[in-house]
Amino acid sequence: MTLTEIQIKALEKKGYRFAGDLKHAAAKVCHWTKKSLLDEGVCYKEKFYGIESHRCLQMSPSIPFCHQKCSFCWRDISITKTEWDEDFDEPKVIIDDCIDAQRNLLCGFFGNSLANKKKLKESQEPKNAAISLAGEPMLYPRINDLISEFIRRDFTTFLVTNGMTPSKLENLEKEPTQLYISLDAPNKEVYNEVCQPQISGGWERLNKSLDLLSSFDCRKVLRTTCVKDYNMKNPKEYANIIKRSNPDFIEIKAYMYVGSSRDRLVLENMPSLNDVQIFAESIAKLCDRKIVNSASESRVVLLA
Repeated sequence: MTLTEIQIKALEKKGYRFAGDLKHAAAKVCHWTKKSLLDEGVCYKEKFYGIESHRCLQMSPSIPFCHQKCSFCWRDISITKTEWDEDFDEPKVIIDDCIDAQRNLLCGFFGNSLANKKKLKESQEPKNAAISLAGEPMLYPRINDLISEFIRRDFTTFLVTNGMTPSKLENLEKEPTQLYISLDAPNKEVYNEVCQPQISGGWERLNKSLDLLSSFDCRKVLRTTCVKDYNMKNPKEYANIIKRSNPDFIEIKAYMYVGSSRDRLVLENMPSLNDVQIFAESIAKLCDRKIVNSASESRVVLLA
């Protein structure tokens, strides 16, 4: 077990519920899942892509494993390791336990008179897996089988990767419904400053993954987390990367001053929606894209 009991208890206090015996996978109910159950709003993924927030399972098979220690990450990056050198739980066990954990975390809504009863009933059978809670999912040795098992259960899958494992991406046997690659810098210098890779050749690995995008048949998305005074610059370089990798969509999203990121950044690093829109427009013009949607609550703009 990579995580200590103290670290596990600290994460459980933050809402994580661990799956399997080895405690490397976990689920956590998303803020927007709760909001949706109360009819108080939905995640931008529902607005952009039709994913029902109340039936979304936010999880990760690799909580303590990541190649980077991004300055804007809201997770506790002090616990992360860059290599998987231990045993692991099976995909079926992870998924079963994550679904059970989600049900248990939502049980209190059955006593809430404001909860939407239809949505609450449906929430007990999640249908989308957001494989993005924490860590780098591609480091899980059975990531192929995890995606396959979700597909077997008729889930849609949104897989988010930092692009540090191009060889694994190239050899994915089953494609997710939507593949995200994080593009949080326009060049190597900014990448090293913002993403703080813990392995060599991070920028080069990312670009290899970006070059693989065109080989995928699934929906492909680049996501840029905008940190004011750090990576909201060089729009032409972002545009050139977008033109080269040719994703279906680009999400330009504000860094949010929450979680452990507050130990590394300041409130002023969180851009306003207007800041994000101006930056997105500057990129869009340079790569012949258009703003097709936005979500003010999440400060995110969608280019297509």
